[in-house]
Amino acid sequence: MFDLLLKNGTCLTPNGRVRCDVGVRDGRIEALGVPASAAAKDVLDCTGLHVLPGVIDTQVHFREPGLTHKEDIGSGSASAALGGVTAFCEMPNTTPSTDSAERLNWKVARAKETSWTDFAFYVGATAQNVAALGALERLEGCAGVKMFLGSSTGNLLVDDTVTMAAVLASGRRRIACHSEDEARLKERKPLTDGKTAHVHPEWRDEECAVRSTARLLDLAKLTGRQVHVLHVTTAEEIPLLARAKAFASCEVSPQHLTLFAPDCYDRLGTFAQMNPPIRERRHLEALWEAVRSGVFDVLGSDHAPHTREEKAKPYPASPSGMPGVQTLVPVMLTHVAQGRLSLERFVDLTASGAARLFGLTTKGRLAVGFDADFTVVDLAAKRTITTDWSKSRCGWTPFDGFEAEGWPVATVIRGAVVMKDGQLLGKPSGQPLRFA
Repeated sequence: MFDLLLKNGTCLTPNGRVRCDVGVRDGRIEALGVPASAAAKDVLDCTGLHVLPGVIDTQVHFREPGLTHKEDIGSGSASAALGGVTAFCEMPNTTPSTDSAERLNWKVARAKETSWTDFAFYVGATAQNVAALGALERLEGCAGVKMFLGSSTGNLLVDDTVTMAAVLASGRRRIACHSEDEARLKERKPLTDGKTAHVHPEWRDEECAVRSTARLLDLAKLTGRQVHVLHVTTAEEIPLLARAKAFASCEVSPQHLTLFAPDCYDRLGTFAQMNPPIRERRHLEALWEAVRSGVFDVLGSDHAPHTREEKAKPYPASPSGMPGVQTLVPVMLTHVAQGRLSLERFVDLTASGAARLFGLTTKGRLAVGFDADFTVVDLAAKRTITTDWSKSRCGWTPFDGFEAEGWPVATVIRGAVVMKDGQLLGKPSGQPLRFA
């Protein structure tokens, strides 16, 4: 007797695609392939569907506490579950910033009450909390340390080499970094005066990213600390990162693999504004080549919502960031359908890669003994992404009107069907991710 059977689906296992039924008991995968006579309390018919390991979004901003008019843990995690995402890692640039045990513990307790998916939260590095980071990164529900090398949303910034080196020497887990050079940002800020969002990638130019990433990699090698470079955007950073794989990993976002300048600014204006920026097509093509060659380790949505009213402010007063957690799966499955990456590589970028990098003990694989987390998708489904479908509190998506091929039809977390056919089921029951 199983608690749940997923029947008749094509499963993406460590051994490849396998047509088999999946038996779930006590929140874990009990069997891949079960007798036809097996019984279960619940059955999920996956005929014609693909069963993937649960998608983990390793970079979201859910804005709670302090900025809940544009998102909170409940609404953000609901968007995640509706989009086929089973777990998230949330960033520390809230109000106040997540930079202490008290503030981290508050988020974990809040998520236990309101999150639809499993979760973890980053602690923000500052000059004031360097000595405490080694202890903070070991607390329940902590995804690790996040260091902002360039200013973005919020007031977390570590831009001097001495403090950066101290942060890198402060613990053992991989540190996630927003990599832009603050000095160059300040120097080039006058370029934005009286201009539109079209100059955003000119202000925060390629050199801004390359200079920062090169310095970070030098310091990481010097201190012996593993680093993770978030939302890489430039062709020039990729060779640096490829040569540093022994101690550096990196992430790419669906936006930077799908949108490009100047087209996105022509169509969306300030709604296409994010940090680091969406750049010209040559960078998009270089990012795709890095996906194909294996340089990128994970895919993160960088879900960073702001309200329509905030985004509609004249540039550069408009804030940077856009929602993305709910659209990650259908946008990337469309790239699968169009031949830009394989379904197996999608699984590597969204499940097994995250588990491998961050030491998630029971996530990321469709294998016996692992958590029964599944993203069930219909690769043949053709649907249009709309703002009405998006459930983020911000009330919009940059992919409104996007014709998707491939769609999440069920989200299963530790054996519980949380979403089916576009409807949330049950109540929020997310739990903290467990790290080695």
